Amino acid sequence: MRKLQVIFFDVGNTLLFPNRARMLAPLARKRHPSLEQWQALERRTKLEFDRDMEAGDVNHGFWWRFHTHLLEERGEDGGIRDALVKNAKDSSNWDEILPGTREILERIAADFRIAVISNADGRVGQVLSRCGIGDCFESVTDSGLIGVEKPRAEIFQAALATLNARAGESLYVGDVYSVDYVGARNAGMDAVLLDVAGAYRNRELPRVESLGEFEEWLRD
Repeated sequence: MRKLQVIFFDVGNTLLFPNRARMLAPLARKRHPSLEQWQALERRTKLEFDRDMEAGDVNHGFWWRFHTHLLEERGEDGGIRDALVKNAKDSSNWDEILPGTREILERIAADFRIAVISNADGRVGQVLSRCGIGDCFESVTDSGLIGVEKPRAEIFQAALATLNARAGESLYVGDVYSVDYVGARNAGMDAVLLDVAGAYRNRELPRVESLGEFEEWLRD
């Protein structure tokens, strides 16, 4: 890779995290999983989803799989699965931001150009602004607006075009191997997994477990 110039970030589970109470509203509150249980489901689903993507099985998306497992573990029938999946895909339900996120992004932006690429519903830019970090980025490429999702190369190419940037001088940071890492690499970019839930701890992949750790990784 040429000298790194541009860093593109995913949003969900990278910069912003789910408002789980709002996302799980169709499920009785007493049936909600703890954060630890949620992350265990996330790890399981990511590994299954990656295997299916690599095998070309795209019949069910990530959140369909996730909530299928959640309802099975909770002993619930699948009658509310569609409502849960809909909530998971609603960008307004991804508005939990960790302390220090803006400060870290500002420090990174002092050395690199930064932007966003997200599989979303056309409103992720508004959510980033509402969470106080929208102005940190030079551009926001939202699949809901351009009509193509990661891992397809076209969405990465569209984002590169917004900054007149070169793939070989760009890095992508996301949380799902088959969508973010593979997609970015196939588009000619370098990539790092921001693996908060620890799904890829046993994989020999470039990965960090927090935005702060990513900032340290950049220094190294």
